[in-house]
Amino acid sequence: MSTLKEPILKLLNKTYEPDSIVELKFKRYDLAIKTDNKGRPILLFIGEKNPETGKIDGERFARRLVEDAAGKLVKDHWDNKGRASARL
Repeated sequence: MSTLKEPILKLLNKTYEPDSIVELKFKRYDLAIKTDNKGRPILLFIGEKNPETGKIDGERFARRLVEDAAGKLVKDHWDNKGRASARL
């Protein structure tokens, strides 16, 4: 998965608990989402979670959020950062 598709982006456009890690299941994928201080997802690990180690073996995506002086969102983009293993 090199780019994120619309069904996953819908999950990532929601607001979650601020400054936390949220674990979700989406179809055959395990997701781990790290949120910023406003509860917006900023880091995504997507793949298969190893039940013994707790790591998600798959890919890592980082979100770039840019706001103007008034706090209006100017840029919102997800970048694929490659293969990753995340222990949660």
